[in-house]
Amino acid sequence: MAQFQLVMHSGPTPGKTFPLEGDVLTIGREASNPIAINDAEVSRKHTQFVFQGGKYIVTDLGSTNGTFVNGTRLTGQQVLQPGDIISLGEQINLLYEAVQVIDPNATIISSSSARVMPAPAAPAPVVRPAAQPVYAGQIPASPQPAYTPVPSAKKGGLPIPAILAGVVLLCAVCACAAFLWYVDSSGAWCNFFPFLFGSSCG
Repeated sequence: MAQFQLVMHSGPTPGKTFPLEGDVLTIGREASNPIAINDAEVSRKHTQFVFQGGKYIVTDLGSTNGTFVNGTRLTGQQVLQPGDIISLGEQINLLYEAVQVIDPNATIISSSSARVMPAPAAPAPVVRPAAQPVYAGQIPASPQPAYTPVPSAKKGGLPIPAILAGVVLLCAVCACAAFLWYVDSSGAWCNFFPFLFGSSCG
């Protein structure tokens, strides 16, 4: 496959492509040239292309109207670069360009190797409770509110100050009872409570 080609921009066949194949090839009016251009401005053997070092070198073959590269007439050899314009005389212009080579060993991804994404699962159907039948003359019962148990008050023990107060009160009652028993048993009422018995204690 050709690495470079010439595309006619102006001349007898604009848009025509001429692949550059071979180490040495010529352009001319005669049909024996690898690239034959039948035009009055083209000499029978007009221009020569030689492939060296991966590039083409162009040389004018003593043509009548001359060979030009980017508007400059050739007086010797010229190494071509992609994008150069080669003119044969004044009316024929050829674009020198590289041909894109496709690597035959390139990996091709087939459609069968593409990853298949699973379809999204359908949503689960919503199950609604069956409606209770209502007979003629029957009033449908209103829904009962859900019973929420009321938490009972937490039972806790008596606080320590109340227990101490009860103990002190109990001790005081016991002391009073013991004192009264002592007074009564010893007959000392008048000694301790003379204001209660008055003259009887005299």
